[in-house]
Amino acid sequence: MRRKVYMLTFFKALDSFVWGVPLLVLLVGTGIYLSTRLRLLQVLKLPLAFKLIFAEDKGEGDISSFAALATALAATVGTGNIVGVATAIKAGGPGALFWMWIAAFFGMATKYAEGLLAIKYRTKDANGEVSGGPMYYIINGMGKKWKPLAIFFALAGILVAFLGIGTFSQVNSITASLKNSFNWSPQIVSILIAIVVAVIIFGGIQSIAKVSEKLVPFMAAAYIIATLIVIFMHYNHIIPAIEQVFSGAFTGTAAVGGFAGAVVKEAIQNGIARGVFSNESGLGSAPIAAAAAKTHEPAEQGLISMTGTFIDTLVICTLTGLSILVTGKWTVKGLEGAPLTQSAFATVFGNIGVLVLTLCLVLFAFTTILGWSYYGERCFEFLFGVKHINIYRSIFIIMVALGGFLELDLIWTIADIVNGLMAIPNLIALLALSPIIIAETRNYFKRKNKSFIKTKTRLG
Repeated sequence: MRRKVYMLTFFKALDSFVWGVPLLVLLVGTGIYLSTRLRLLQVLKLPLAFKLIFAEDKGEGDISSFAALATALAATVGTGNIVGVATAIKAGGPGALFWMWIAAFFGMATKYAEGLLAIKYRTKDANGEVSGGPMYYIINGMGKKWKPLAIFFALAGILVAFLGIGTFSQVNSITASLKNSFNWSPQIVSILIAIVVAVIIFGGIQSIAKVSEKLVPFMAAAYIIATLIVIFMHYNHIIPAIEQVFSGAFTGTAAVGGFAGAVVKEAIQNGIARGVFSNESGLGSAPIAAAAAKTHEPAEQGLISMTGTFIDTLVICTLTGLSILVTGKWTVKGLEGAPLTQSAFATVFGNIGVLVLTLCLVLFAFTTILGWSYYGERCFEFLFGVKHINIYRSIFIIMVALGGFLELDLIWTIADIVNGLMAIPNLIALLALSPIIIAETRNYFKRKNKSFIKTKTRLG
């Protein structure tokens, strides 16, 4: 028992160090810088971005642009949206939701930059499959001398896949939720998940994308409808909840029901960390999926990638947070993680609400596991080549099976640490390559405007 306490204390201290002021400034600062240089592209070009998702695919790649977005969303729309938001509000108060919005708003510019660079600097592996992501835009964009930075990113990516978002936190959330709802054994559930995952991931990116394309739109729509019902059934608490979010962001929140009271620092740290955990803007994961898209326009894939952060945080996380706040369940002592969100749903739907949320959580977490199996695989391929891919896949499946045997607090702490390690080399690369990002963007819109004028003239 004492050993566990010491271990948790050590990892918490390491987490605080990794997610200290420097990384938070680097994350948000990169987003602010890119937002400024790209002239708030995430606002002005958002309608175009959504239009491009369903446009005809042109160019080389392994999967469609929609499939690439679905795969990226499969990895991002996960437990961070249900458990992560609940954890952030519990630890940092309602104000944490505001800082999640801030992280997401500027994160959209970051995600755009990642998607653009992913297409511009992608390559093909020995099997003829597309490989891309930060490790490739570091080497091909910044130069071979920066290879150690690319290696650091790839190692961190594998660690996140094995120990962070990819396995433990997702499986643990599934098992905790199913145990809470049906009293199912976490150990047995985690082994069953591992078997299903094994069947899919050995089929490669096409297999993962096929599952993601079908599951992601369905699960996102079902969850959005359910949260909206919860919120509007407590409509008289919507305005007070929003007021709590804004006041808590700058003054801290002293809550009732045994809640310790959150200071501003906690709200900021938890909001940004959980926001990044959820939408992965700045982490460098999404461009690995974006690189596989059938397109020849880096800027267009950047715009499509950007919508992922909007959908993930500014829509789904916001709805989760408001559901928890309008029901007042965040103040109840002893409720945290998935059970906290389940309790909010139960105020409207009763036991059926718990079951609905359980289903959503299982689907969210499952698709995240699939998405991250691919991210980790591409990082592994970068370091060790294609010959040993099956070794990676086997280890990944074992890690999934182990997810139901570990404790929640330690899992989230480890996940936060490896996330932070992954973000550092990617953010350095985005800043170093920002002149190329800006030049590519301007050239794309110049060409697009010329094409529009020509078409108009012809029609006129």
